[in-house]
Parts: sequence; structure tokens; C-alpha cells
Amino acid sequence: MKNLKTLFTKHYRLPKVDLLERALNEFSPVEKVLSTILIVMLILGAGNLLYKANELFLTEVPSLGGELREGIVGSPRFINPILAPSDADRDLTALIYSGLLKATPDGKLVPDLADRYEISKDGLIYTFHLRDHATFHDGVEVTPDDVLFTIQKAQDSALKSPKRANWEGVTAGKKGDREVILTLTQPYAPFLENATLGILPKHLWKNADADHFPFSTLNLDAVGSGPYKVKKIKRDNSGIPYYFELSSFKGYALGRPYINTIIVNFYQSEKDLLAGFSSGEIESMNTITPKAAKELGEKGYRIERTPLPRVFAVFFNQNQAPILAEKPVRLALDLATDKQAIVDSVLSSYGVPINDPIPPLLLSSKKVATSTEVRLATANALLDKAKWIRNTETGIREKIKMTGKTKEIQKLSFSLITSDVPELRESAELLKEMWKKIGVEARMQIFEKGDLAQNVIRPRKFDALLFGEIIGRDLDLFAFWHSSQRNDPGLNIAMYTNAKVDKLLEEARRTTDTVKRVHDYTSAVETIRADAPAIFLYSPEFMYVLPEKIHGFTLSHSTIPSERFLDVHHWYITTEKVWTILTQ
Repeated sequence: MKNLKTLFTKHYRLPKVDLLERALNEFSPVEKVLSTILIVMLILGAGNLLYKANELFLTEVPSLGGELREGIVGSPRFINPILAPSDADRDLTALIYSGLLKATPDGKLVPDLADRYEISKDGLIYTFHLRDHATFHDGVEVTPDDVLFTIQKAQDSALKSPKRANWEGVTAGKKGDREVILTLTQPYAPFLENATLGILPKHLWKNADADHFPFSTLNLDAVGSGPYKVKKIKRDNSGIPYYFELSSFKGYALGRPYINTIIVNFYQSEKDLLAGFSSGEIESMNTITPKAAKELGEKGYRIERTPLPRVFAVFFNQNQAPILAEKPVRLALDLATDKQAIVDSVLSSYGVPINDPIPPLLLSSKKVATSTEVRLATANALLDKAKWIRNTETGIREKIKMTGKTKEIQKLSFSLITSDVPELRESAELLKEMWKKIGVEARMQIFEKGDLAQNVIRPRKFDALLFGEIIGRDLDLFAFWHSSQRNDPGLNIAMYTNAKVDKLLEEARRTTDTVKRVHDYTSAVETIRADAPAIFLYSPEFMYVLPEKIHGFTLSHSTIPSERFLDVHHWYITTEKVWTILTQ
């Protein structure tokens, strides 16, 4: 026992350590200091080398954390994918709800609540397979019954949903507990876009009939399955919400968003919105005028921008104004229109000049690079050849028209109607001056928005109409240029008719072959351009003011302002470093 105790208490010394210790004891004071310094330097150098070696194997990745304070003009009333009439409603709906599919900023559709889908060969049956374990914000699992319930509500005529037209004639059914089957009566290639509709939780909404549906508290205290869930709402004395606090949903189907909190403040006007931005109450905003965006840009603020799929044009009513039925007149008016000048002056350069009935980014657009002088000379030559002679006193071109045996002097004059919107009024004024240079008189008429729709557009009572159309991501031009859509409620405002274009548009919306669809649309666009039923002016740009701290943001094919949130789950503020091998 004693020997065992001695074994564990005995001290052992290594010979080399003893030698090192004796050597150090023999050092002079100066040598000891120098030795210490060298040892410290060696240790620091080795540590730095190890740190740099470690850095070579580290990658910076997004991490959870941070807050974004967003400002929006308007007040939400229906945070509901079935109703959502305003930008404020649609913005929150985009954050709170998710659909079977999700659009991406580059214009693609990817699985969301559904992890995959199939389309039958005849293009009539769409089968969606729901993800396992997809849940709503309250933890309840998303089922085919929720999808069917949502579609039925969209189809309910009593609710007057803006989405109703998208679901007319669609039969919705289910197979088992994870499959949704949607059946069409005829092929419609852009139908997949409908699958991005946000899904309502049936277990919360099932007792709300058509009369009570719009008044449900769930229209504000919304529960969806999207990237963010409602955490807190602040209301004013009248009960109107002015503040929403949203927190990232860890159960989101595509992965928990990195930014922990998004705070949304609502304002009644752009003036109030800009004041909130100036005071620091908010740090991001959209729906500001081009003038305000230009001023902020000049101050160095970050402004993300992309052309919207909207086409502003002057549409000709050749039935009401016979002079506009003359193709040389329409071509001359187009040539005399300086579209870049309109974009620069009216939109402060936040827009893109166009020459086709489609916005940029959707199809390749024809470029016109001739100078103003050349275009005006060509326009004047066209009108001269068509025997429109300039009156030396008035400067307006005229033509002698025979009515029986009576000569009648016809002026090259028509009315130009537009809405009482600052950008459109200013554009109309510029057009009037541009056309005057080639001897054309445009008589401006301004209508309030409601009057314009009811008394001008619907009955097609105009000579020329300066107006904008929202084309959308799917590029379906049928409603705008097919001859069957010439009368209200169709959107063929120019009442354009061309059998070739009709056939191309019909085939394009039926085929599921992407290459053929693009070919058909391209051919249709070229034919419409050649017929000149309108002067295509510009597509405005969507502008989004964001703080520099936001990373991972992408803005490309946005059709409406709320689509700035298409990839919000990829945005991040904070980062961390991890070994590269862990990110692969």
C-alpha cells in the first residue's frame, strides 16, 4: 500500500525540460527578456497563422435576426387573398399567406405548399401534392380541404372576389389526404399562375357565410401559412389599424425567414409617408412619385427599381374618328412622339420607352434609334403623301373631302382623352405639343377616374385615349387584343380586329409548349405593331426605397407592388461565419 501511494505522489521530471530550465537559468537578464519576446512573437505568429488558415475554410452566411420598418400608404381592411382590394391589403396578404405555388422575382413559379405537381397531356387536369407537415400559423396542418374551401370562396359570386374570373369553370377535388386535383374545361396555359392564390384555414373560416365573410375579424387578425405571422396590431381611437408587427414563421414551408421582425406603419398620404421616412420612423417604402424618388436618389438613398408589366399608350378609336382610320396618320403620330422625352420629363426617368403592346422583360422589344429630326421628317412626308396639307395660317393640316358635289375642308384634328392623374395630364400636354409640330391638333379632355371608366371607356366614346393596361406576368394578351374583346367588359380598347392575331392568341393560351407560346405571342406582337392601332409610350418602373442593411433582395418581374415580397424569406440583415463544408 505504501509503495502504491509513493507511485502516485512521486514527481517525475523530463530530462529535456531540466536541460531547458538550466539553460534559462544561465541566461543574463537581457537574454531572458529577448527570449521572452521571441517566444511571445512565436506564439502570436502561430496563432495568426492558424486564424488565417481557419478563415480560408469559413463562409459568411445569413443568420436569424434584425428588424425592418416598412411604410405603406393606405389602411388595411381585408388581409385576405380572396378579397384584398388595396395595395395595403395585398402587401400584408403577401407576407402572411402562401399558395400551392409561389412566383419568384425572375418570373418563374416554384412549389410552395405543394412540393410538386403534374399536368395531364391534354392540359386539363392539374394535380398538386401537398408538402408533409405544412402548417398554418396556429399550428394546424394544411390539408386539401383548406385548398378546396379557398377555391370555393373565390368562386362564390356573393363575395365578388377579384379572383373569381380566374376560377370560373374550374372543378376542384381531392385524392387522399395530400392531393388536390383541379380540372379545366379547356386548356389554358397561364392557369398555373392561379395556384399562387393564398390558402385560407378552413377550420377558422368555415362558419363565415357570404354575409359575414367580409366582416370577420380574421380579415385583420389574419392567420395564414406564409413567411410572417401577425404578432401585434395597434389601432387608433376609431379602431383603424395603423401599425402591424409581424414575426418570422419558423414553420414556413420554404424555410423560416431570416429577418425576425417586420414592422409595418400605415400612412394616409405620400406626404405623411415621406415625413415618417425623414423622421426615421420607417426605413423602407414604395408607391412614391417619380419626383420624390429622384430627390431621394440624389441624396444617396438606395432605390431598387424594375419596369412594371404595365403599358401606357394612346389607343385609337378608328370607328369614331375616321381620320384615325388612315394608317399614314397613325404612323405619323407615332413617329412624332418622343417617348424618351415623356419618360424623362413625366417620370423623372423612372420608366422605359416602349414600341410594342407588351412591357419590357417579357419579350424582346423592337428598338427605334432614329433621331427626332429624322422621325419628324418621315412623319411630315407621310402626311404630305396622304394629301394632308398644312394651313399656312393655323399650322394645322387639312384635306379636301367631297360630300356629294360639295367640297368640305377636313382638319387633322381629334380629341385626346385621359384621366385626371398628374402624370397622364402632363403626358397629354407633351403629346399635344409634339403632334403640333407635324400639323396635328389634339384637343385635350380630362375626366375623373370614375367618369372615364363609366362614360368613356366602357361605351368606347373617344377619338384617342391615353390610358394604361396591366398585362401581368403570364403575357396573356387575349383580353387586350382579341377581336372578341372589343366591347365592354373586354379590354380591347382600340377595338382592334385581325384574324391572324386572333388565331395566334387563341393558340398561345392553349398550348403548354413554352417555345411555341413565345413564338405565337411574338408573331402577334409584330402584327399588332405593324397595324399601329395605338401609340405605345412607356412602362413605368416600380420603385422601392430600402436601407443598405437589407441583403438578399431581388427585384425583377414584379406585376404589383406587393410582389416586392416574393423572396422576403431570403432577405437578411445579420450574418455569421461557418465552415464552408457545412454549407455544401
